[in-house]
Amino acid sequence: MNDTALTPEQTERIVALAMDLAREGDTRQLAEFVDHGLPVDAADANGNTLLMLASYHGHAGTVRALLARGADPDVRNGRNQSAIAGALFKGADDVVTVLRDAGADLDAGTPTARETAAMFGREHLLTG
Repeated sequence: MNDTALTPEQTERIVALAMDLAREGDTRQLAEFVDHGLPVDAADANGNTLLMLASYHGHAGTVRALLARGADPDVRNGRNQSAIAGALFKGADDVVTVLRDAGADLDAGTPTARETAAMFGREHLLTG
């Protein structure tokens, strides 16, 4: 990503690749994309951000790297779901801790992180 304008198709391919990197937890490559101009809160057609996908798939290191680059822990997708609620749903305890420590809103989204934690008996993860 340089000073040359990208076509919409090229941009779409780059975002799709970045989403795959977030799902896979390829922190190094994903950080390079962001460091070279990819918006840290880039989202797919469903509103899932890089942070959401890394969180949902349990990649705490990738979540840390995205937060360090300014990712918003409170963005919600098209279904009003938050990254921290997704991590709670998937049982990604280390990701929950990272997001909680970053100040993620525990009352945002549907269901909220608090509601999700209660559903799965993980309320202890929201105190710290």
